[in-house]
This record gives sequence, structure tokens and C-alpha cells, in this order.
Amino acid sequence: MKLRHTSSLAILLLLVGLVSTGAAQRTSDPSRWANAIDAFDADAANRPKGAVVLTGSSSFARWRTMEADLAPLTVVPRGFGGSTMADVLYYADRLVKPYQPRAVVLYEGDNDTFYGVDPMTIAGQLKQVIMKIHAALPDTRVYVLSVKPSLARVNVWGKAQETSALYKQIAASDDRLHFIDVATPFLKTDGTVMDDVFVDDGLHLNDKGNAIWAKAIKDVLMKTEAKFELAKASGE
Repeated sequence: MKLRHTSSLAILLLLVGLVSTGAAQRTSDPSRWANAIDAFDADAANRPKGAVVLTGSSSFARWRTMEADLAPLTVVPRGFGGSTMADVLYYADRLVKPYQPRAVVLYEGDNDTFYGVDPMTIAGQLKQVIMKIHAALPDTRVYVLSVKPSLARVNVWGKAQETSALYKQIAASDDRLHFIDVATPFLKTDGTVMDDVFVDDGLHLNDKGNAIWAKAIKDVLMKTEAKFELAKASGE
């Protein structure tokens, strides 16, 4: 009996190891985004300096109305779908520095938690991203979005909430950092996720979802960024 339990445990550990390895492989090869980042580089000269850069995964990459939704703020869309915090860390200099932005808005953690990356690891990578940004641009404000809920990833919602709580703690540590809660607007009064805000995959937002998403982000950004936008427009 003891031998059977030992064998079962060994098999379980092997399976866990294989799953972890698979997750690591999906999150540890930033070169898969090389073409997307090259395209951003090629477009950099067409984008204004001193604007607000939004970078992160598909919730930004698929947000086709971002510039209109966030007007009058001047924004630079730099989302690349399927990415993780590790990818943003790897490409941080190219995603941010060419634009000399006054602010950066970051959305990651959705894919990370789905791939099984530990919340503490994600939070540690976020700290490194912030350090990279501030090493080059010490006055740049960084807005960190919580992980949004979705029908497709209910099984990792607990980990997503842990990750968001760590993001909030990090944002509270520095006046240049801000936390944006994009989770609560997608929850019903009973705490379950809304079921009419996603496209068929249960993950990406439909028009109604994007309207909620845009409002949650814009409401926070405008509190601080509106005055800088006015100053920029007046040439101050």
C-alpha cells in the first residue's frame, strides 16, 4: 500500500512538473513577439512624445477604439496580445523609452495567472518593469490595472485576485504609481462575473465590455492626466 501511494505521488509530481514546464515555455520566450515589437519600433517616429503609453496583453491590443475612448488624452497604443508581465519586462525599453511618455498604463497578469505563474513572481516582475521605466524616466507616472475577471478563466480567478492585491500594494508605495480597479465593474452584486460583456470565447470584451473597460480606465486617468494634457496642448 505504501509503495502504491509513493508511486502515485511520484506520478502526480511528474504531471505537475510537466504542467509547470509547459507554462514556463509559454511565458519564457519573448522572441515570439519580435515582429510585433519591430512594428512598434517602425511606427515610433509617427507617435508623439510626452503622451500616455498603454502596453500589455490582448485587452489593449484588441481595443481598437482606445484613442477615441480616452480622448482628449493623447495615447500611444502598444498592446501585444497574449503577452505576459515577463514579456513587458523584456521589451520595456522599446515599449516605453522611444515615446518619452509622461505616463504608462500597464495591463498584464491575465495570461500569467492562466499559465500558472505565481502571483508573487508576477508582482516581482512588475517591480522590475517599474524600475526600468523610472531608471530612464524618473518622473513618469505608472498606472497598473488589476486583472479583470472573465468567464473563460474562472478557475484562476483566485490567483488573479491575489495578483491584483499585490499590484495595489506596490502602487501604494510610491506617489508616481497608481492602481486602477478594472475588476469590480465586471462583477455582479453577488460577486460573479457578468455574462454579457464578452465575445464568444468568454475572455475578450465585446462592445458593452469595452465601454465598461474604457470608463474604468479613463475615470482614473483623467483625475491626474487631464491637467498635463492641457499643459501639453498649451505648450507649457
